[in-house]
Amino acid sequence: MITAPQLSLVVAVYNNARALQFIFAALSRQTFKRFEVMIADDGSGKAIADVVNEAKRIYPFRIKHLWHADKGWRKNTMLNYAIQESSTEYVVFIDGDCIPSRHFLQDHFQQREKGKVLLGRRVEHSKRWADSLSLEKILSGEFERYRTVDLFDALKGNSVRLEHGVRISNTFLRSFSEKSTGILGCNFSTFKDQLVAVNGFDELYDGPGFGEDTDIFYRLNLIGVSGKSLRNLAIQYHIWHPFTRVPERNRERFSRMQQSGDSQCNNGLQQR
Repeated sequence: MITAPQLSLVVAVYNNARALQFIFAALSRQTFKRFEVMIADDGSGKAIADVVNEAKRIYPFRIKHLWHADKGWRKNTMLNYAIQESSTEYVVFIDGDCIPSRHFLQDHFQQREKGKVLLGRRVEHSKRWADSLSLEKILSGEFERYRTVDLFDALKGNSVRLEHGVRISNTFLRSFSEKSTGILGCNFSTFKDQLVAVNGFDELYDGPGFGEDTDIFYRLNLIGVSGKSLRNLAIQYHIWHPFTRVPERNRERFSRMQQSGDSQCNNGLQQR
């Protein structure tokens, strides 16, 4: 058992036990070992608890299951809870439908930098790829390798951004691939004290796809924390699901925040 983690991985989950099994299996392959896992559970049923309890039994890394009752979309509340309960100074965020590659945590940890938030990308595989996943493919690393059928999926438009699955560790070569990118809530990291400085995630957002990432990134920018691209590093693979529509009220809330110019939200880690 690793007793002194150096990094906290927050996994936002809701009623997708199969995907969480895959994530735990992928974490067992990580080249970076000194991490803890915070399961930020937005009111899932018993199946998620069963997966977590089984993972605690078979995997060596520390796992903490955080849960509250299902009262609608309250992901940001759980993310704040995970920040508060984490035991390290550095926090990585992923969603419960994204599988990390073998070097995922190593890349986040090695690239960490004060005054920065690391911006990872993800490969958007097809429904066929998602349906074909198995624990054996995760544990063997087969899920990280492209096959001819995957390229055909891309040609047909069923998979996108396969280029983000090519890991480039050489600093010189990365100078040609790195580009300024926006934030994805499924793949970013930063120091905990920087999250505290902006009062964490705004818990008044009540729908997916916008407020849990764009908002906090903007407020981090206001205090001088800028983005650092991890394109072609910290690779992860998204498990297909139907498109999620962003509620218009979330866009309106973000617009009001921009107009206020306030780096701290009122309903975050601390209620103001």
